[in-house]
Amino acid sequence: MTEDLRRFNVPTFFIHGDDDQIVPIRAAALEAVKIVPGAELTVYEGDDHGICTTQKDRVNADLWRFLHKAKGEMAAA
Repeated sequence: MTEDLRRFNVPTFFIHGDDDQIVPIRAAALEAVKIVPGAELTVYEGDDHGICTTQKDRVNADLWRFLHKAKGEMAAA
């Protein structure tokens, strides 16, 4: 996946729980955000792999915020 991440050329948003035991944050999001130029990372402290279910309202709000921000940045470019 590393080579795929290097080819990203659109606004990219990563969300990750810092207590994810299935995909540890150090091996995934913390590395991915370093590779994708301009990527944004939001860490959900104390949350695990199921944040899209357990934190769905927060995830949706964070996604909307990112999308609106990215839309503005793309329009300005």
